[in-house]
Amino acid sequence: MASSDEIIARALALHPKLIDLSLDRMDGLLARLGHPERRLPPVLHVAGTNGKGSTIAFMRGILEAAGLKVHVYTSPHLVRFHERIRLAGRLVDEDRLAATLIEVERVNAGAPATVFEVTTAAAFALFADEPADALLLETGLGGRADATNVVARPAAAVVTPVGFDHAEFLGATIPAIAGEKAGIFKRGCPAVIAPQDYPEADEVLETRARAAGAGPVRVGGQDFTIHAERGRLVYEDEDALLDLPVPRLVGRHQYVNAGTAVAAIRASSFGGLPTEAYERGIAGASWPGRLQRLTRGRLLDALPPGAELWLDGGHNIDGARAVAGALADLEDRSSAPLVLICGLLQRKDADGYLAQFRGLAREVVAVPVAREASSRDPTELAAIAERLGLRATTAPGIVAALRSLDATIWDRAPRVLVCGSLYLVGEALALNETPPE
Repeated sequence: MASSDEIIARALALHPKLIDLSLDRMDGLLARLGHPERRLPPVLHVAGTNGKGSTIAFMRGILEAAGLKVHVYTSPHLVRFHERIRLAGRLVDEDRLAATLIEVERVNAGAPATVFEVTTAAAFALFADEPADALLLETGLGGRADATNVVARPAAAVVTPVGFDHAEFLGATIPAIAGEKAGIFKRGCPAVIAPQDYPEADEVLETRARAAGAGPVRVGGQDFTIHAERGRLVYEDEDALLDLPVPRLVGRHQYVNAGTAVAAIRASSFGGLPTEAYERGIAGASWPGRLQRLTRGRLLDALPPGAELWLDGGHNIDGARAVAGALADLEDRSSAPLVLICGLLQRKDADGYLAQFRGLAREVVAVPVAREASSRDPTELAAIAERLGLRATTAPGIVAALRSLDATIWDRAPRVLVCGSLYLVGEALALNETPPE
């Protein structure tokens, strides 16, 4: 039997575009598979620009702490495709994934379909055949025409913070992007809108949710709030006040994601969970590649003595701003020179991304994103960093960048962040031999 990687590679030839937002092909493919999307457990559907994966991680933690079996679908993966599909708590195994992809390939019979449509159809088939209590479903891109947007009545539709990204597909303004994300709202189904960074996103999302007939509509900052107080996280809505632990996921932006997760579960059919489930779920949630500190593995051997190594796959301005804020808080608690090992794709706003670290980063080492044809040239990236007033050099890869660091120029060991691309973070985890489990 062919491997899952081989089958996915074959799917690349089915459509001339890697991304082509439309539901027509997906509807036809699912019909030929016997409509697995109609046989799913209750679905919590999540769209947004930033925080989708972390919000899902918190929801998964809460639901599993309550003893429920949870399917999860996220993208992209960091090291192996299997990370995208979690069946009742476990990553899908190779034999089952490959067999399902072969069946999708058979029924599709060479019809046009994007790779994401093929793999999403396979995921739905797997989810439909494995009993579970809930499915946490992340959109791939946008929402309105995303291949995941075929679930007629989700238990809740959630939109995390909207920002600037993928303008070539979603539009060049916040209202346009928010309108695409709002396409997951459905008549008669709860809608949860995270606290937004842009007022115009709030306005569009709430207006579209109500126009779609979604309900109830719960808006962050209005219908629910989340804030830190005396080392705890306080969630409040019209029905409850929850005193929760601070997440172990680093950064104040994770408070928003945790609060959104709580609001989504409370708005859905799972709203009656005990407080203990929320406490354990928030405290225990993890999400690889998002301000993740590596404390073991091969890459640590390439660091200067005493240095810290962190990873973050955020790749847009708003994501960089959140990470920079978290690192500034960390600097206040434990000072260390910050060094960025940064790789970005060509379509990303390198100036806007790197500008978030002015006054915080001491050095930028620009590297290529391996095996990505659209990787930005490190020399170009270093020139952008220098234009912004950041000291910059280049290296041919992550290991070379780590070995190039000269800790003698600082008064203490540095804090090193590999950043700018989830693909770069995935490469770091593979090199470190610590893939997500």
